[in-house]
Amino acid sequence: MSKLPRIRIKMLSWDHNLLDKSVSKIVDIALGTGATISGPVYLPVKKRVFCITRSPHVDKRSGEHFELRIHKRLVDLINYTPKTIEEIKKMEIPAGVEVFIKTI
Repeated sequence: MSKLPRIRIKMLSWDHNLLDKSVSKIVDIALGTGATISGPVYLPVKKRVFCITRSPHVDKRSGEHFELRIHKRLVDLINYTPKTIEEIKKMEIPAGVEVFIKTI
């Protein structure tokens, strides 16, 4: 039997609770279909801070700060079956979670 390439699943979200639930669903599906996984790996959180002035004309020193945190997770599927891929394709992912899948 030839060795299958790994499938790397990278997930991004602003809400870490939604992200953790989605990752746990993928892990449960993979383990239930007999696949071997590596992860989930918690990648560093990217934090973006925006400074907005409160008034367009006066009080230049008065501003508000807004913060956006992007959480990331990484899961590798190592020894997967065609059933694993079908189950992951059928899985519903909540809005607000981005999924990137590639073979390595």
